[in-house]
Amino acid sequence: MLTLLKIQNLALVDELLWEPQGGFLGITGETGAGKSVIMGGISLVLGERADKSLIRSGESQCCIEAVFHLAHPQQVNRLLDEAGVPLCEEGGLIIRRVITQSGNKQFINSTPVTLNLLRSIGAWLVDMHRPDAHRSLASQERQMDLLDAFAEADTPLQQYRQAYAAWQEAHRALVQARESDMASERELDFLRHQVQEIESAAFTEDEASQLEARWQRARNASRLRDTAVPMAQQLDGGQDSLLDRLRQLIRQARDLERMDNSCGRWLEQLEESLAGLEDVAAEVQDYAETLECDPEELAHLENRISQLDTLKRKYGADFATIMQHLAECRDKLDRLDNREEHLQQLAEAEESQRAHLLTAGRGLSAARSQAAPLLSQNFLHHAAQLGFRQSLFDVRLTPNANPGPQGMESVEFFFGPNPGEPLKPLRLIASSGELARVMLALKSALAGQDDTPLLVFDEIDANVGGEIARSVGIKMRELGQKHQVIAITHFPQVAALADYHYLISKVQDGGRTVSQLRQISGDTRVNELVRMLGTSSESAEAHARELLNTPV
Repeated sequence: MLTLLKIQNLALVDELLWEPQGGFLGITGETGAGKSVIMGGISLVLGERADKSLIRSGESQCCIEAVFHLAHPQQVNRLLDEAGVPLCEEGGLIIRRVITQSGNKQFINSTPVTLNLLRSIGAWLVDMHRPDAHRSLASQERQMDLLDAFAEADTPLQQYRQAYAAWQEAHRALVQARESDMASERELDFLRHQVQEIESAAFTEDEASQLEARWQRARNASRLRDTAVPMAQQLDGGQDSLLDRLRQLIRQARDLERMDNSCGRWLEQLEESLAGLEDVAAEVQDYAETLECDPEELAHLENRISQLDTLKRKYGADFATIMQHLAECRDKLDRLDNREEHLQQLAEAEESQRAHLLTAGRGLSAARSQAAPLLSQNFLHHAAQLGFRQSLFDVRLTPNANPGPQGMESVEFFFGPNPGEPLKPLRLIASSGELARVMLALKSALAGQDDTPLLVFDEIDANVGGEIARSVGIKMRELGQKHQVIAITHFPQVAALADYHYLISKVQDGGRTVSQLRQISGDTRVNELVRMLGTSSESAEAHARELLNTPV
């Protein structure tokens, strides 16, 4: 439920702090008092686009903050987790919108978020109904959603959608393969040429990585040898070489050790140096012997480098990319050379996915077919309490020629509000008053399956008669037992049934007009109902008290 709504500098509201209760909450007030600002504030925290014109005159920004307490936050937490936003702690969710002259920002649990994420979260928090918004019932897609909700068909619907997506993917792959089946011989020849060019070069990963270093050494063999040979001789080239001198030093160190044991550490260090230097001398000698200037080897390496450069220029910046291109060409050649077999495999895969889709579709259709008459029966029960005592209602399912994204059938709600008249599609009913009550009856029928915590009704009781208004209020009160219900109403019959009654009014403050919201009870509530009745007589006051005290 919504536990806090704070609005600053939005239209006529300079600052409003509302901590609504649970149950059925009625909001009343004179026309223009600012009731729409309350709904506007709720809409903004649900992700509705904001315009800087909403900012109160003379202010630089407006801010709306809402706190929700969710008994079942699992779905909201899943969306938050996917977006990297902190989850609801103990079911608490904080949403904040800031609207400035230069742009808008939105936050969930103190973390900046996108408007799309805010809308996705908002869809799980509030179900808002404004004047004429109930005309969405004319949409067959919306009617299907309502039927699925009543059927509690989340699992079969999800299974069907997954099967449909898999079938669509298999179908697209088959169509694309058939379209590419007409590949020209020129394309085949070009693919074969690329494969042959890369394969004939026969590069390995080791050769490609070492080729540059090998070529550099072959190219500079003479200069390298001119340096390495004298170096080897200086290390171990006979008398007066570095190793010869080191050996003489070792002999002298041994003489010292025989006479003075403390000199033994020098001998040990010199012997270690001798061993390491002998290894270096041997390696330099071996290296010098490999440095032969071979013109044929140099030419071979230059040719290989040229080949590799050509492949890089055509097929990729490095050896791995070239090999990836080769694999892609081989795969495409295989598919084109063996296209009949490939098409057969794709056709079988498409048929298998279609069979799986039909199985999932039959399961979904069964759930819908079973729920349709029950929804009709449940609806008629609530519709009778809203004045449609002899109405007819039918949920009709029509098989589709082909499976669609939402199932294997379409749905249409048919309604006959008056006895003796034929049933007509709901979309053909012109009366907004009738549609409003139909919507309320459907909401009441779905109360057990709908887990949206907050339902908002913004003057949906408009265009209904006074005798029906009380029935509308009773239905809202019943919905308030399972949801938090907020209703903006002009009917005293509805307001009198609210568990909590709030009055919004305009007052003068510092020479400016501002809107204020406050909870009313007792005589103040009676006076507001009298105002709504349109007269201030004693009989009106008695009527107002009767509305408050009449048992439901």
